Amino acid sequence: MTSPPAPPRRIAYLGSPGLAVPPLRALVDAGFDVALVVTQPDRRRRRGGKDDPTPVKAAALDLGIPVSHDVADVVDAGVDLGVVVAFGRIIPVDVLDAVPMVNIHFSLLPRWRGAAPLERAILAGDEMTGVCLMDVEETLDTGGVYARREVPIGPHATLEDLRGDLVEAACEMLVTELGTGLGEPEPQSGEVTWAEKIRREDYEIDWSRSAVEVERIVRLGRAWTTWRESRLGVVSAMARSVDESEGRTLAPGEIDGVTVGTGDGVLVLAEVKPEGKRAVDAAGWVNGARLEPGEVFGT
Repeated sequence: MTSPPAPPRRIAYLGSPGLAVPPLRALVDAGFDVALVVTQPDRRRRRGGKDDPTPVKAAALDLGIPVSHDVADVVDAGVDLGVVVAFGRIIPVDVLDAVPMVNIHFSLLPRWRGAAPLERAILAGDEMTGVCLMDVEETLDTGGVYARREVPIGPHATLEDLRGDLVEAACEMLVTELGTGLGEPEPQSGEVTWAEKIRREDYEIDWSRSAVEVERIVRLGRAWTTWRESRLGVVSAMARSVDESEGRTLAPGEIDGVTVGTGDGVLVLAEVKPEGKRAVDAAGWVNGARLEPGEVFGT
């Protein structure tokens, strides 16, 4: 594998989802020559709709940059650096041997290597995370780090909030570091943790957990529970201790107005989404639901 040039002359950009769009636009706005964008193939993202491009492909076409779905095209693109941001595919070794590549990873490596670093940082209650500009190696997220930026996680920050903060930090870091030259990467040091992919069942609320832990699941944006044999999404909510809830003692999942019992403390609902309907104010939903005394979620 070859070393990155300092600074790069021509760049290939490899990315797919919406969070990879701002770094692409930041590179173009800063005057870097992005000669090729490689992204995931078009696919059907809406029921009954036609195949749609990835957000990165749509942005590249808007910017007038050639697009490919084949990673191997990087080799013949006349570029001296590949920039990878949430590409979603493994880059073959022969491509890495031909073109040096750097990756923006959304964590402070080696904490949270893997697929879902933002989500795992929130679920773990981390107060600090960040972004790393790292060397791309054959093995996942093990490359040396050229630069990093720390980003605090607010106590009630949602996944969307955190994603916005990290993308902003990533854009600044990418433009600055590529413009001044990368130098030598530092090997990762410290305890390695893995950010396993979030599964559908991970969003289901277990009311026996503490209110703080339940709120963290809600902050990911897709939390749900069951109520009267239908699904109820919990869009936003706030954890409180029992003392702060006026001394009421509620069993896990027990509903009292907009307050729900948990294994430790209570969760105060702010917005919910009944199955098949739009999100509504939780107090309004409670008024219309005609809850019976002692009703519980999750049954």
